[in-house]
Amino acid sequence: MKHKALSVLIAAAMLGGGASVATAQDGSWYLAPRVGVVVPDSNRNTDESLYVGIGIGWWVNPNFAVDFEYGINNADWENNSFRDGHEWESVSLGVTGRWFFGEQGSSWRPYVLAGVGALRHAGYSQSVQERGWDPMATVGGGIQYSLSDRIALRGELAARYDKDNNTQRGQFVGAGDHNHYVDAIATIGLTIGFGGGAAPAPEPAAEPPAAYTPPPPAEEAPVATPITIDLRGVNFKFDRPKAGESNITPTLQEPTADSIAILDQAVDVLTRNPEVRVELAGHTDSIGSDEYNQKLSERRAQIVYDYLTSHGVSASQISGVVGFGESRPIDTNDTREGRARNRRTELGVQQ
Repeated sequence: MKHKALSVLIAAAMLGGGASVATAQDGSWYLAPRVGVVVPDSNRNTDESLYVGIGIGWWVNPNFAVDFEYGINNADWENNSFRDGHEWESVSLGVTGRWFFGEQGSSWRPYVLAGVGALRHAGYSQSVQERGWDPMATVGGGIQYSLSDRIALRGELAARYDKDNNTQRGQFVGAGDHNHYVDAIATIGLTIGFGGGAAPAPEPAAEPPAAYTPPPPAEEAPVATPITIDLRGVNFKFDRPKAGESNITPTLQEPTADSIAILDQAVDVLTRNPEVRVELAGHTDSIGSDEYNQKLSERRAQIVYDYLTSHGVSASQISGVVGFGESRPIDTNDTREGRARNRRTELGVQQ
């Protein structure tokens, strides 16, 4: 019954994945159903068994996630022993940390894991039943493949150490006096993102880019005044665009139509003033490493460059496409709203 109930919950989670609303790993949560097989320690005297589990995970940063996990594996006794008709029942509760390698935009990401928790066993010997909670620890590794912005596939292999002081030791024929076991667990599952807390406050109303005004002649104004074509309101989703992403629309923070309108106004300003030269700069928030954010800011600048040039702006008008990573914030990185405003691009007019 426990297996059936948990299987129904996992099926519901997988079917519900399409309704997910979160796309980021900026402190976001996810559901992690999985199934697999347990190869028991030879001293348990049990057969291989089905493992069914579900977890609630949280991305601490782009490389580290923590899962709170619940699992069941009920095994038959081996060798057609007198225990036939009874099961070796095992329920686990634990917390597991997973460290992911590679850039967050990569489709394939290997990882290592370590966890601690407790196992509750129920073992049967003729008319005797023993139960109890015992400490456990897991180590292992796996690989995660992104199926979409919200859903990823995980394959994993782990070793589970179980210090069992309550059940098998000395209770059953052939059990001997063992009180610790190491089982192998191989699973495959999904992670389904569903958000990172309260929705951010609405962005301030977008302001159109300033019209370009040529500077006065040098003899009238020897000191040039910097001019900026304002792209305020064109902000990016967390960790977007990913490597290889070329369509700007799904990378923009909603409402995307407002951001596209601002970009189109910038196109109009530049095409009506072909003598203007600009530098395009990309920026990020502070989540992630300096190296990763530097590359992300460059991708943001490049995808805006591609949009402008594909809509009529001459490439010769853009003198540079640069990224500044997280080094030039315009707002605090301590709030979701501030980080959202820091994920931006800017156009600086060259004079």
